[in-house]
Amino acid sequence: MRSKIQKSMILVLCITLVISYLLLTVAVYNQTFQSLQIEVEQEAQYIKEAINISGTEYLEAMDNVQQNTRVTVITPDGDVVYDSKDDELTLANHKNRIEVKEALKNGEGRDVRVSDTIKERSIYYATLLEDGNVLRVSRTVDNVLPMFIQVLPYMTVIAVVMICFAIVLARWQTERLIRPINELDLNEPLKNNIYEELQPLLESIDKQNKEKDAVAQMRKEFSANVSHELKTPLTSISGYAEIMKSGLVKPEDMPKFSERIYDEASRLITLVEDIIKLSKLDEERVEIEKEDVDLYELAMDVCSRLALPAEKKHVRIEVTGEPVVYNGVRPVLQEMIYNICANGIKYNKEGGKLEVWVGNTLSGKKVIVRDTGIGIPEEDIERIFERFYRVDKSHSKQSGGTGLGLSIVKHGASLHQAEVHVESELGKGTKMELVFS
Repeated sequence: MRSKIQKSMILVLCITLVISYLLLTVAVYNQTFQSLQIEVEQEAQYIKEAINISGTEYLEAMDNVQQNTRVTVITPDGDVVYDSKDDELTLANHKNRIEVKEALKNGEGRDVRVSDTIKERSIYYATLLEDGNVLRVSRTVDNVLPMFIQVLPYMTVIAVVMICFAIVLARWQTERLIRPINELDLNEPLKNNIYEELQPLLESIDKQNKEKDAVAQMRKEFSANVSHELKTPLTSISGYAEIMKSGLVKPEDMPKFSERIYDEASRLITLVEDIIKLSKLDEERVEIEKEDVDLYELAMDVCSRLALPAEKKHVRIEVTGEPVVYNGVRPVLQEMIYNICANGIKYNKEGGKLEVWVGNTLSGKKVIVRDTGIGIPEEDIERIFERFYRVDKSHSKQSGGTGLGLSIVKHGASLHQAEVHVESELGKGTKMELVFS
């Protein structure tokens, strides 16, 4: 970064120097050109007055004087009667020259062009004499290249000095700019008093730090909850087995104890399976083999699997809607619908109802599950997707819930870029929507 800043500053300076050099050359050239025009006009007026006073004798005297100015006298018909430069083209008719035409018409005329005789860019000024002839004075103008070369040595010296100064300044300025960045406290980013431009970055870092703290806390709570959830059925299994081993169980009570051990073992197996599923979704280790899945058919299959627990609780299941094809991971989609429907049965009332609707809507493909269960308090709705969170802990454990079902739903929705919407009224039931875009 330090090297890039220094190089950038030097590059900017070099570009600035080049542009300044070009602009200076053009400015000097234009100034010289304007001064030369004024000199030509002043010299023409001086010669005009001399001719009007002394006649052609003054022009003859000029022939013996070495000068850079070309003087020409032209008749109204365009014939050249005098020219201070002796060449074969002097006799060419000058009546159509711009400056001559303007002088005959307005008393004076001007033009700048490449001369037909000397092939150089020249400034022309013509003025009307008292005898009716036209006096024309011209002077050649150097092009911009000699001016460019003339200024080059001075600009080279200035450039070398400025670049050396820029290198020193760039190093000092770079150190000054980078020092506060190197001294940033990333653990408390918002406490840093630094450039305003870095504030969004510091806010982002602060947000990430808080997210990391939240994740760390969540993992800590998850570990504690897993330990507790695993310990409870294991303790029950161990307790029942110990009583049976000691021979304290009557023969007629053996089936009852065996059933309790079986139930706790089943609960333990379900819990471990849910933990494994959730871990895979967390670490994105799910086999991402997407395929076209009919969500209506999937819902029908899930509800048929839940027919037995629904029958035990006297909950009537109704599936309606239409075939909806969605490209997703079939096992994850199945698990999402299963967990929502299973909760709708577990937390339903005796003789209640579970309605599942699948269809296409303007907002996307939807799976809607409604139950007539105990409902969820409004203050708990935001937390029901947390791991091991239970609204009614005693009831949840009686129904065999692990507290991980809706966490799996949330992670599955994230995997499919889907949304989960929840509406619930305490004592009247719950409505959950899976919306797939």
